[in-house]
Amino acid sequence: MTPALTALMAVGSGLSVASNYYAQPLLALFVQVFHVSIGHAGLLVTCSQIGYICGLVFLVPLGDRLERRKLITGTAALTSAGLLGMGLAPGFSLLLAASVCVGFTSVTAQILVPLAAHLATPERRGRTVSLVMSGLLLGILLARTFAGLIADGAGWRAVYLLASGLMAVFALLCWRLLPAIAPTSTGSYAALLGSVARLFGQQPVLRRRALIGGLNFAAFAALWTTLAFLLKKEYGYGEAAIGLFGLIGAAGALCAQAAGRLSDAGYNRQATGGFILLGVLGWGLLWLGGHSQIALVGGILLLDLGVQGTHISNQSAIYALDPAARSRLTTCYMSSYFLGGAAGSALGAWAYSAAEWDGVCIVGAAVCVLALLRWAMSEGLALRRA
Repeated sequence: MTPALTALMAVGSGLSVASNYYAQPLLALFVQVFHVSIGHAGLLVTCSQIGYICGLVFLVPLGDRLERRKLITGTAALTSAGLLGMGLAPGFSLLLAASVCVGFTSVTAQILVPLAAHLATPERRGRTVSLVMSGLLLGILLARTFAGLIADGAGWRAVYLLASGLMAVFALLCWRLLPAIAPTSTGSYAALLGSVARLFGQQPVLRRRALIGGLNFAAFAALWTTLAFLLKKEYGYGEAAIGLFGLIGAAGALCAQAAGRLSDAGYNRQATGGFILLGVLGWGLLWLGGHSQIALVGGILLLDLGVQGTHISNQSAIYALDPAARSRLTTCYMSSYFLGGAAGSALGAWAYSAAEWDGVCIVGAAVCVLALLRWAMSEGLALRRA
């Protein structure tokens, strides 16, 4: 696991997952261009995440069954084709359909992360996973900055056409540079999918961490699905300025790399609880951010740091459960994670339509509190007994 290979995996993870998030700073623009409601525009993010969940269930387990270089190259190439379709879509319905296809194939990132864990030495696994995950998280956040700046200067279609080209380059680099890794599982595809359900039933740590992760990502998605509406209405920002807010979240994601080091040092449970608490505090500042840009920036930083730190801590915990089943463990965990994200996007759009920013903050804070309670009932209780 060389530094160059780690960098390729981190960048590729970011590019892959970013494909689902270019739309978020453009939602207010899509409302005007395609003459749809705020709720319908928000479906673009929700449907993309549903496609992503389907990819997690039906594609990611193949990382244990197939040679991963070929699988990663193929999914990256298909994502490039889907982004091209979004860039050329003549109407909102076709844009929505193409976004589902992109979501389905952009699970490349979730094949790369367990591959990084597989290649890393045990004493550096947490740090290696955190580096690749940081690339993924930065992709989610910087996608907004990229999309906002490009759309402001060259139009929204240019966002998807350029992203398609970047994914095509990444697919070529994967084919040339990734090592060939022997599969860790044999048997039929049906048996492989069946083993995913068995893993979920057999591993209580996986079930707990999946629920915590899903709740946290729901809060994250509620914020970023609705933030563009607040920034346009309350502060009068355009697409470029809205996109730049992704840089604030990126700073939080970079700080979250400490979660990997804490896990390697044996403080995974404590770190998880601390990061969840940061998310709860972040929503308090975000509520004040409805009328204060300083509070809004502080809230974004705290929430993103909390969500990303919790996510890295969760993955460090689940990858230690069964080294031969890391792709299937990823399917279990990330399916819950992005199911939470899809629900959070829908809830956030509904809350904003019903009660604007105050409604979003109530929903987001409530979800984070639920995650903190789940941690306290399991991980927190175990710490007190130790």
